[in-house]
Amino acid sequence: MVAQREQTQGGGAGHESEHFVVVFPGYHRAWGTWIAHRLESHGHRTTLQRWDPDRDQPLAEALGDLQLASGRVLLVISDVFLQLGPRTEADWNAVLRGYVADNAGRFAAVNLTNRELLPATAVLEPVNLWGVGEEEAERRLLNRLGLRARRSRTPLPAYASRYPNDPPGVWGDIPRRNARFTGRDVILGDLQQQLMDAEHGAAVCTLVGTAGIGKTQIAAEYAHRFAPDYDVVWWVNCDQRNTQRDTFSSLASELGLGGVAEVGERVRAVRDALRRNEPSGRWLLIFDGWEEPEEAATYLPQGGTGHVLITSRNQNWRASTDIRAISGFRRAESTGYLMRRAPHITVEEADQVAGEFQDLPLQLAQAAAWLGEEGMEVSEYLRMVRGVGLTRLDNRSMPDDYPYSSLTSWSLLLNKLRKSEPRAVELLSLCAVFSPGRIPLGLARGIPSAELPEHLRWISTDRAGWARALDSLVNYSVLTRESRGPSVGDDDQEDSVHMHQVVHSVISELTQGRENDAYRDSVHRLLVEADPGAPNDSRQWGRYAELLPHLLAAAAPASKERRVQEMLLNCLRYCYASGEYTLGIELAESIREEWEGFLGAGDLPLHTLTTLQGNLLRMAGGFREAQSLDSARLERLRETPGADEEAVMEATSCLASDLRLLGQYDEALTLQEEVVEVSRGLYGPAEWTSLLAQHNLAVGLRLLGRYEDAYETDLDTLRKREQVLRARHLNTLSSGNACARDLRMMGRYQEAVARQDLGMRLHLQVLGPQHPQTLLARHNLLLCQRRAGTSRQDMATAMAALLEQQEQVHGRGHYSTLALLTDYGNFLREHGDLELSRELLTEAEDGFRALLGPAHPVSTAMQSNVGLILQAEGDRDGALTMFEQALAGLTSLLGPDHPATLGCALNTSGGRNMSESLDTAHELSQDAFHRARATLGEDHPLTLSCMIATACDLRSLRRREEAYEVEAEALDRLTRSLGAQHHHTLAARQRARPYWDYEPYLG
Repeated sequence: MVAQREQTQGGGAGHESEHFVVVFPGYHRAWGTWIAHRLESHGHRTTLQRWDPDRDQPLAEALGDLQLASGRVLLVISDVFLQLGPRTEADWNAVLRGYVADNAGRFAAVNLTNRELLPATAVLEPVNLWGVGEEEAERRLLNRLGLRARRSRTPLPAYASRYPNDPPGVWGDIPRRNARFTGRDVILGDLQQQLMDAEHGAAVCTLVGTAGIGKTQIAAEYAHRFAPDYDVVWWVNCDQRNTQRDTFSSLASELGLGGVAEVGERVRAVRDALRRNEPSGRWLLIFDGWEEPEEAATYLPQGGTGHVLITSRNQNWRASTDIRAISGFRRAESTGYLMRRAPHITVEEADQVAGEFQDLPLQLAQAAAWLGEEGMEVSEYLRMVRGVGLTRLDNRSMPDDYPYSSLTSWSLLLNKLRKSEPRAVELLSLCAVFSPGRIPLGLARGIPSAELPEHLRWISTDRAGWARALDSLVNYSVLTRESRGPSVGDDDQEDSVHMHQVVHSVISELTQGRENDAYRDSVHRLLVEADPGAPNDSRQWGRYAELLPHLLAAAAPASKERRVQEMLLNCLRYCYASGEYTLGIELAESIREEWEGFLGAGDLPLHTLTTLQGNLLRMAGGFREAQSLDSARLERLRETPGADEEAVMEATSCLASDLRLLGQYDEALTLQEEVVEVSRGLYGPAEWTSLLAQHNLAVGLRLLGRYEDAYETDLDTLRKREQVLRARHLNTLSSGNACARDLRMMGRYQEAVARQDLGMRLHLQVLGPQHPQTLLARHNLLLCQRRAGTSRQDMATAMAALLEQQEQVHGRGHYSTLALLTDYGNFLREHGDLELSRELLTEAEDGFRALLGPAHPVSTAMQSNVGLILQAEGDRDGALTMFEQALAGLTSLLGPDHPATLGCALNTSGGRNMSESLDTAHELSQDAFHRARATLGEDHPLTLSCMIATACDLRSLRRREEAYEVEAEALDRLTRSLGAQHHHTLAARQRARPYWDYEPYLG
């Protein structure tokens, strides 16, 4: 059947309208909606079709049903799509090779995963939309369908969703999306319609059901599935009232509601802002596990156009909200879920298991784990379950909240406390060991009594005494009480207090707790309890930030207990992950000063300290200090018989990083290859340590100019990190940056922009605008956009703004700031602001020379940028001198085939040409062209620039015919690779001599 077409007015001659049936699993509803809107904006008609055929229906018949409508069928496929039913690989392969192949003209597909699809899906010729920005995705979609973009588009409806890859501006700790989420499409669709159709201010729905029925999973899937419909999505865990208040009130900072300090005021400010639809009326609040309907007025905005979703076991919510009762899975959902996770079981066996657990999702997940991951037979599993009662659920009680107090006068109070509540004074003695501010005092309740001095054992055994002592301090306003985070075990462990600086100074003097070893040791144990144990998780950074001020105040580095030492190391890991480099270096120095007094050089804690200290020093620009630490350690380990292989590997990795930064690229790569081999042997290729080693290997390859190899390595690392870690993990985001950088260095500018644009949005959401990695991502995006041809004014404004941020975070002399100064200076020179350009480039060159020394590749290559300034100012001799010096230095340091050397050779040939050394200019440009073609490929922009330069030199030598041939081929390749309107192409057509400015990169 031929797709129905009809002439569309306003689209231009030859623009025909088509009808498309956009078919998607519920999991990808957002993509189906976006694709439909995109096609409609170009004048085409669409029908959206959620597709989840019954498992008893043959696939060919189900696909045939889709063709009953006119037009082509566009399948939104991924590994999720290919598990519908569930179906076996054999089922899919058969229908793809048979029915779909026979009707290939009626089918097309887009692919939304980076995981490998079945080979037979090639018949659909799916275009990959994974990991690219909206503009690129639309271009690929239209190209796949053979459609032309309309000049005059049909306006999108007001309710049109945002591009699915673009996260909402505010995304508040939503649970990670469950890739195994099954069914519930009717519930989710009805829920969205119910919220959309509700009157303004009344769009509140409560999912009610028993524990384990899947309410939280449905709410989380709703947030992910419909995220493009919202600008603000905020998740509030209501297991504890204090957690609920704190989490809800923390939305204030995300909404820009500054100047509100007290939690109750923040709650009110957030509620009122949402009621006024500030900053946007497209907001979604999710309250998970909220059991007290009487508190609804405290949190729910009475107005606004946003939506509220609540999960609860309390049916009384029906008095104030709409209710949606949640029951177990439908039987088809239960069996489908079980068979996907345990493909060895039959439909009949899955039905038995589902019946045993009454289709309860929580228990089915447990059953699927046993059956799938253990490979257990259903009969054996059911016997076990019926024997041990695996299906029972435990109900949790809700902890009480604790009131807040205000700080008032303390001076007349202490003597009264000594007489009436001596235990309160003992708590104050503990507080005196901390630094002033927030103190996680309640964690002392979790310390086993045997680990406390005898006079403090009451803290862990006498709950009533604890409550009285603490209440006295709070009631008398010596302390204010704070509570944060979910309780674990004893509710009192969540008691945190705040002590003002003045009060702390007086109490420290009067209680002398700081000088008492018993109190100090107890605080050390308390700090261990406060360690979340996850320093790389950005969600825990707030807790680590609170711990840091107390470490030196409590003399924690002097402790000889391994648990305390590990807590200190975790705090250093947090400093590295969060970008607190200076603070981390100061802490590491204090720890080393203590540890070297009682730890041996080969002890593991000291070894780990060296690794972390070196990492922090490198990030702060202390390359030589890091190398001194790491080389001494590696030498010592290699001289130690039977040294631990992991310790040697880690030391080798650190030294490789130092050498890369110091410009010793070949030696660094050799060491890093050794690290990768050892790591894979110890942990396997997909473990996070092995992936870090692989990531660093790509850095080394990139520094050596092996961009294709670096990209292949980085892309593999990215895919594995997305699976092993998560898409929003710090390391995964770093891999995304690396892939975009590789693409840019390879000359694939548009692809680089598409990838980095999406990565930038994720960095802002996960790490915030001031995190060092976010600044690096923004810098990379600007370079991608500059190479791709972003407008001059936009680029100048963005670079100036980023420079201001870099100075705030790193200071003017940090290597990342120096790199930005260079790139900004190059841009300004290119656009005529020679005075400011010279100022910035001179500052950057001096800074790199001071930081790295004169013989470093970066310092050497900077001379070429200075030469371009001199050339633009008319100082040809000075420019040529700088070019020649840079070329000689880079040839010696990196070899003649390195891209940086070739870029410098291009500039040098131009300098020679302008100085009338025409033969040597031609000789150099031609040599650079041949080397670039062999190193980078014949269509790389640098290769083509060398080719254009060769044509210029031939023309200067009056070899016009040869020049014309070379120039024509170069222009043809530039047009095909970069486009006819790219500035490189336009400059070449105008016969402007090409140049290559150097972008400093340290790795």
